[in-house]
Amino acid sequence: MSHRRRIWPGSPYPLGATWDGNGVNFALFSAHAQAVELCLFDASGRETERVALPEYTDEVWHGYLPEARPGLLYGYRVHGPYDPAAGHRFNPAKLLLDPYAKALSGPLLWSDTHFGFRLGNPRGDLVIDKRDNARFMPKARVVDTAFTWGDDRPPNRPWVETVIYELHVRGFTMQHPEVPTALRGTFLGLSQPAVIDHVVKLGITAVELLPVHAIVDERHLVDQGLRNYWGYNPIGFFAADPRYYGASSHGDFKTMVGRLHAAGIEVILDVVYNHTAEGNHLGPTLSYKGIDNASYYRLVPGDVRHYENYSGCGNTLQLSHPRVLQMVMDSLRYWVEEMHVDGFRFDLAASLAREKSGFDGGSGFLDAMRQDPVLSRVKLIAEPWDIGGDGYRLGSFPPGWSEWNGRYRDSVRRYWRGDGGLIGDLASRLTGSSDLFGWGGRRPWASLNFVTCHDGFTLADLVSFERKRNEANGEGNRDGADDNHSWNCGIEGPTDQPKVRALRAQQGRNLLATLLLSQGVPMILAGDEFGRSQGGNNNAYCQDNPTGWVDWSQPDLALMAFVRTLIRLRHRHPVFSRPRFFQGRRRPGHALKDITWVTPDGLEMDAADWAMPYAHSLGCILAGDSDEIQSHAAGGGADDTFMLLMNAYTEIIFYTLPPAQLARTWELVLDTARPGLATGAETCAAGTRFPVKPHSLALLRRRERPSDQPGESA
Repeated sequence: MSHRRRIWPGSPYPLGATWDGNGVNFALFSAHAQAVELCLFDASGRETERVALPEYTDEVWHGYLPEARPGLLYGYRVHGPYDPAAGHRFNPAKLLLDPYAKALSGPLLWSDTHFGFRLGNPRGDLVIDKRDNARFMPKARVVDTAFTWGDDRPPNRPWVETVIYELHVRGFTMQHPEVPTALRGTFLGLSQPAVIDHVVKLGITAVELLPVHAIVDERHLVDQGLRNYWGYNPIGFFAADPRYYGASSHGDFKTMVGRLHAAGIEVILDVVYNHTAEGNHLGPTLSYKGIDNASYYRLVPGDVRHYENYSGCGNTLQLSHPRVLQMVMDSLRYWVEEMHVDGFRFDLAASLAREKSGFDGGSGFLDAMRQDPVLSRVKLIAEPWDIGGDGYRLGSFPPGWSEWNGRYRDSVRRYWRGDGGLIGDLASRLTGSSDLFGWGGRRPWASLNFVTCHDGFTLADLVSFERKRNEANGEGNRDGADDNHSWNCGIEGPTDQPKVRALRAQQGRNLLATLLLSQGVPMILAGDEFGRSQGGNNNAYCQDNPTGWVDWSQPDLALMAFVRTLIRLRHRHPVFSRPRFFQGRRRPGHALKDITWVTPDGLEMDAADWAMPYAHSLGCILAGDSDEIQSHAAGGGADDTFMLLMNAYTEIIFYTLPPAQLARTWELVLDTARPGLATGAETCAAGTRFPVKPHSLALLRRRERPSDQPGESA
C-alpha cells in the first residue's frame, strides 16, 4: 500500500468529494476527531492508498488530490478516542462512508468486523474491536454530475390540482410485462413509456417514490434471506441506492425525472432524515458513529453512551446541531437543484423538529426550510408524528407544509366499516380538516388525504381481512398494526362467494370515491386502482418478492376505469378541490351556501342531527357558484353544483332531493352500488326521494337549465 500520493490543502467547502475538472477536493466534518485518513481503492475493492487529510478548518478536515477523476473509490478512517461513556466511538480500524457520498459501489456484506466493539464481550460496547472491515464495506465513488437536461422544467402543478400516486420503484416495475427484463426494478424501468402512460391515463399529477437513498439491509433480515425492501434504513442522503441503477449509470435517475416531467408528472421523494442504519449503542459503525458520534446523534442526557430513539430504529439524528442540519439542507437542495425533484415527504417528521424541550414548531429545521429560497418553493409533506411521548403533531406544522392526515384515514375506514357516531368527524375530514389546519392562512391542501399507503393493508386487503397475515416477515406475526379499522365483509381472506366479492368491490369503490371527492390532496397507493393484494400482509417492508410487488397480470379493469373517471371528475370540477376552506355562507343573490349538510328528509342538518350517536349516513350539497369557485374555475366561471350522499348502513336510506327552486332535475353521476359507471344513466326530479343503497355512495349533479342535456361528460 502506497502512502506517497501528493495531496494539497484543498478547501473546507463544499463538503464531500467534488471534482472540479482537474482533481477532487475532499472535505469531512468532524468536531472531535484527532486525524482523518482518506483511503483509496481499486475496482476490486482492494485498498491501494491511505492519505492523511492535511488541513482542519472550522471543524472540517480537507485535502485536494490533483489529477483524481470521477470513478475513484474511497472511504475514510477517523482517529479519536473510543470512549462510549463520553459519547465518542472513533475507531480507525473501521472504514467509513462519506456522509456526502453521491454514489456507492458494491453492497455491504455483513460481518462482525462492522461493529466498533467486540461482539460477545461481557462489557458490551465498551471494549473496542480493532479488526478491519474494509473488504466488507461498500465504497463511495466520486461522480461527475454533468447531465444534459435539455428543456426540462418542473411541472409546478398547484396543490389544488395535485393527485399523488405512492409507489416503489422496484415493486412497481418488477412484474410489468412491457418493461424489459434488464430494466425491471430500476429508475430506467420506471421511465419506460408503458409505465408512464399508465400513470398519465389515471390522471395522476405526482408520483411519491418510497425511499431511494442508499440503505443497509438489516442483519437479521439478511440472515433470513430477506431484505429491507421499503428502504427506511438509510446510510447516505446524497446517493441513490445502487439496486435502482441496475447495470447502468449515475444519470439514470435524472433520465427518469426528465421523462416524468415531460409527461407532466412531478417527482416527490419519501426521505428518511430521522435516523440512520447504525442503530443503537449495539449497532454497527458504518459512517456517522465513527466520524463524530457526539455531533451526529441525539444522546441521552446524563447517559451519553445511549441514544435517544424517537424513530423506533435505535437512534435519532441531531438536527439541532448546525452541521447535521447543514447536511440535511445540503442533501435536500442537491435533490432539487441537481436531480430536479419537485418535493419531499418526510418520514417521522416530528423528530426532525425536536429541540431539547421536544417538538418545536419554530425549530431550527422548520425555520431553515421556511426561509430557504429553494426548498420553500417545492412541495413539502410531513408525516407528522414519531414515537416520542409528544410525537403525534398532526396539524402542528407551519404554513407551507402539507401533512399526512392519519385522522382522515382512520375516520373514513371506520365510517365505511359501519362504526356509528362518526358523521361529525367525517364531515370535517371530507372538507379538508379545517379543525386541524384552519390557522395561519393554511389551505385545504395542508391535508394530505389517504385511505391506504405502503404501511398497512392494500385497498383489496382492507376489505378482505380483519387480521394481519405477516408470518412471512419472520417476527411471529407480531409486527405491523393490529387494529386496521378493516372489514372483511363477512369472510376472512379470499373467497369465491359472489355476494361477499360484490360487497368487497363496492366497499373499495366507496373508499376510493370518498378519497377523490374530498377537499385536500388525495394520495392513492399504487395498484389499488386495479385490486392489488399482499395476501393480508400489512407490513411488507421486507418482502422484496411478489408479495410486495405490483401484480400486473390480472388487473381489475372496471375498477381502474372507475378510478380514472373519479380523477377526471376531480380535475374538471374545482368544487372538489377548493382553494380555501368552506365557510358555510351564502353568496349574495344565491340560494345555496358553499356547502349545505342535509338530512334524508332534505332539510338542513341541525345540532341534534349532528349529535345522533348511531348515524350511518351523511349528505351534502356542494355549491358550484360560490365566490371561491368563481375565482378558481377555468375562465373565472362557476362550476356545477353537486349532491354527495353516503350510506354506510345495512339498509336503503332515501334522500329527498332539494325542491324545484334549487334545481329542476338532478343527474346521477356515479353510484358505487353499480359495478359500471352511472354518468348520464338517469335523472331525478327535484323533490323526489332518491334511494341510496346499503354500503354505497351516490353523486348527483344539478341540472337547472332546459339547455342542459343529461349525459354530458363528467
